[in-house]
Amino acid sequence: MSLQQALLNALPQTQCTRCGYPDCAGYAQALAKGETRINQCPPGGQAGVHRLAALTGQPALPLNPDHGEETPRTVVWIDENWCIGCTLCIDACPTDAIVGTHKRMHTVIEPYCTGCELCLPVCPVDCIMVENASGEATGWDAWSAPQAEMARSRYALRQQRLERTKAEHQQRQEAKARDKLAHLTERTHTDPSDQAAIDRKRAIIEAALARAKARQGGSAPPST
Repeated sequence: MSLQQALLNALPQTQCTRCGYPDCAGYAQALAKGETRINQCPPGGQAGVHRLAALTGQPALPLNPDHGEETPRTVVWIDENWCIGCTLCIDACPTDAIVGTHKRMHTVIEPYCTGCELCLPVCPVDCIMVENASGEATGWDAWSAPQAEMARSRYALRQQRLERTKAEHQQRQEAKARDKLAHLTERTHTDPSDQAAIDRKRAIIEAALARAKARQGGSAPPST
């Protein structure tokens, strides 16, 4: 097992971003490269710092308060009297623990909630409430290995879903662009006799398709 994987396994998988990285995997990668400190994960608490210290050989420093404090595990719930169904919390949740549809009340699936609280700042009506889910237990005492594994699995599934949705959207956009290109005058309401306008629109559509192809290939489109 690589050091990066071992470090990732030692993190609570809340995906809360308090460490300063976009997810637990990003923090583990930075730790493995020696780019950051081991005391930046409030959900793991001091016990988590000791886990990371044992793996990296770094001294077990006190948790850095700039990243938050060690607290009991929390879960959130949504006040149905105030929820407006904006879906912003659904988009923010890293484990798809919030379900609902546009203009319909949302609800939280409590076992999937990691207490990351990323949904709180995006709610425009402050209808999301936080409650203590572990009593006086904090850090890893409030969070089990099975819960961490579930959170990691939920996060991975969400990332896959987002990538799939993004790819499907790009495919639809490309299909529309190719349809316009194949039927340039009808689809763009261009005068068939205005060749300059047709050529200009063809160049715009071809450039857009080239950019889409470059994004799929992970390379930058050619400059114009």
